[in-house]
This record gives sequence, structure tokens and C-alpha cells, in this order.
Amino acid sequence: MVTLNFLITSLIVVLIPGTGVVFTVSTGLALGRRASVYASLGCTAGIVPHLVATVAGLSAVMHTSALAFQVLKFAGVAYLLYLAVATWRDKAAFAVGDAPAAASAWSLVSRACLLNILNPKLTIFFLAFLPQFVAADSPSPLLHLLLLSGVFMAMTFVVFVIYGLLANAFRRAVVESPRVQAWLRRSFAAIFAGLGARLALSDR
Repeated sequence: MVTLNFLITSLIVVLIPGTGVVFTVSTGLALGRRASVYASLGCTAGIVPHLVATVAGLSAVMHTSALAFQVLKFAGVAYLLYLAVATWRDKAAFAVGDAPAAASAWSLVSRACLLNILNPKLTIFFLAFLPQFVAADSPSPLLHLLLLSGVFMAMTFVVFVIYGLLANAFRRAVVESPRVQAWLRRSFAAIFAGLGARLALSDR
């Protein structure tokens, strides 16, 4: 059973800006509406391995194995720093022309998906979050967990799409001037670098 408490809590969690939101918003600003939907799809798909790990109990291994956690963590740090450098160097990303710059759907989905896959804290989060909403007397805890996971993913996709569409709606109003374009590019680069640094300094 999906309770109102679960829906409200999940919505709050999804609305909190993180790496996925930053990537989706920057994609919506730079590449347009369709690209932001692909980014949202990729971010949502990137949740799947963490949910599978939670359901399979692998997150317990991640929680107890310092080496496994550190390896995945620093892979995520490296990827965030790569995004920071790429965003900083791409001076054409936020330029507004007759049409947004082109990017393949696969490229956007895979980049967004990798962004969430390489965040080990998501696995730990789902381990602590989802079981709280599985009733102790549930006849099939596994099916209940899968249902909650599906609802959470659907909510994530919808909220991220909204974030991306809102970002694109402000595209022309916000990024008409070269100065604003440079400010946005550097700001997003700094945010990615900051998220990478925060992940690097995190414990669990």
C-alpha cells in the first residue's frame, strides 16, 4: 500500500536539489525542452541500480565495506569534476540561437544515468528510506518494496521534467547576454565541482 505519508516524504526528497536536478536544469537551459526530458529519464534510470541493490540487500554490503564505498564514491567524484571542467570549457553551451545546440538522446541519457549510478549515498539512502514504509504485516514485503520503488521513480521523473521545462522556459529571458551566459556556465561548473568536493569529504 502506498500511503500519503510516503508520497509526501518522497516528494520532499525528490524536490531537494542535488546532482540530478543541477544536471537537468543546466541541460534544460543549454539544450532545450526535449534534452531536459532525456536528462530526467537518465537520472531516473540511474536510480534503478540503487533500488535493486536495496531490494537485493547489497546495500548492506556497501554500508559495511569501506573499500566498496570509497571506490564508488571517488568514481563519482571524478565524474562530477569531469562535468565541472567540461561545463567550464564549453563556451557555446548557453548561447541562444534559433535552436538549442544538438545532443544525442543516448548521450544525454547515459551521462545523466551515470551521474546517479556513481553516487553511493543513494544506495545507503534507499536502504534507510524505503523499508520504513513497508508494513511489518505485509503478505509480500518484496512486492511492496518494488511498488514503492516504482512510485518513487515515477515521481522523480515527473519532478525532474518539471525542473527542466521551467529552466527552458526562462532560457531566452535569462541567457540573452554573453555576460549572463558566462556567469551561468561558471556557476554550474562551480556547483558540479562543489558537489564533487562534498562527496569526496563525505563518510557515509
